[in-house]
Amino acid sequence: MTKQERAIRTREALRQAAAEIFTQEGFPRASLPLISHVAGVSKGALYFHFHSKDDLARAIEEEADARVELILQRLQEREGVTSLQTVIDATHALMKSVATDAVVRAGFRLGAEVARESSVDLWGRWQAWVYAMLLRAEKSAELAPGVSRSAAGAVIVIAVAGIEALASKNTEWIAPEHLNLLWELLLPQLEACPCS
Repeated sequence: MTKQERAIRTREALRQAAAEIFTQEGFPRASLPLISHVAGVSKGALYFHFHSKDDLARAIEEEADARVELILQRLQEREGVTSLQTVIDATHALMKSVATDAVVRAGFRLGAEVARESSVDLWGRWQAWVYAMLLRAEKSAELAPGVSRSAAGAVIVIAVAGIEALASKNTEWIAPEHLNLLWELLLPQLEACPCS
């Protein structure tokens, strides 16, 4: 293994370990010695790659942002799928990513920490994306007459953020069934009648 490959693996191990610890302990209680221990690297290696705990948190947030952006972009680029269905699919994809990807999960949690200033606004990205997709849905007459795009967007963002917050204490909340319940209630109110 080359020096560069080893450095990439070390950096990824540190990012993964930090994501798990930031999620479990919160930013203030997470310690760099614990992160280096969990990653299986020396404290010197940790400081070679990340100069501080905040530097490490920033790297996690930036990677989480890139991963969320990729999820949303892939969904948005699909052919033959309505904008409203894309929003529904995105809620499932986002929550699946929060459930299975420690970096994404930590990115959202770090953004909610009051102990530090976040470098990335993942919830803001999510909100802007939902509003943009609902604008597309409105323009293509997918939304029922009289539906407020901004109100619908707010409800969707609040519901998904609430599920993520509840899941931080009890992972059962992030089960797809909860999102299915949300959409069973919301979709009849949002969707234009397909009948002519």
